[in-house]
Amino acid sequence: MRALANLARALAVPALLLGALEWYARVVARNSDALAPPTAAVRAFGAAALDGTLWQATAFTLGSAATGLAAGAGAGMLAGIALGLAPRLARMSFLSVEVLRPVPSVALIPLAMLVFGFGLRMEVSVVAFATFWPMLVLSQAAARQVAPQLLEVAAALELSPGARVAKIVLPAMVPRLFVALRLAIAVALVVAVTVEIAANPNGMGYAIMIAQQSLDPALMLAWLFWIGVVGYVINVAALALQRCVARRMGVAP
Repeated sequence: MRALANLARALAVPALLLGALEWYARVVARNSDALAPPTAAVRAFGAAALDGTLWQATAFTLGSAATGLAAGAGAGMLAGIALGLAPRLARMSFLSVEVLRPVPSVALIPLAMLVFGFGLRMEVSVVAFATFWPMLVLSQAAARQVAPQLLEVAAALELSPGARVAKIVLPAMVPRLFVALRLAIAVALVVAVTVEIAANPNGMGYAIMIAQQSLDPALMLAWLFWIGVVGYVINVAALALQRCVARRMGVAP
């Protein structure tokens, strides 16, 4: 009963807002080209799911975001660990990192289009650039916070650099590393949708643009809602993965 009461309280405000939007769209803005009732958005969502466009666009966006995330976040994590464990290297690369890190990822879209053209590779390259920097900065900070005693144990055991990272550094970094990973996942999804809205004729972002250009606000709202659901599910999956990895590595989540 307590769980149901908590669920009801959590859904009270969203239900109230949806009810207000339904009333406003049907009464005040019933002839609007920009707003649609939530019930119409639900019908548009069902139609997109039945004709397959929903799943096709979702698969493209998630595939490109995941590929870019794997490339960018993986490279960022390795570079961050290296900089965190080597202060001299961090000082040498400080200027380069601080000059390149603030560059907006969407500013690279024209260059990526020239190099890769439209399609998957262009989107993956922009997502990889966007996810590289937060992963590098947060991984570097996490590596710096590894207890010196653990590094002394690794030196005493004469572990190789790879073994030291795998057996000592990474287990100590797991909680902070997953904070960085969750941030990078959110960035990957946002940037992927943004690239599709701006330049790539594929995926969920492009589907929103087609709905907007077709003056179909119900379908546009349906896509917005679906992107929010996809982001929520991905975050929940990342939290579950964090707990699973932490248990396997013997680290409290």
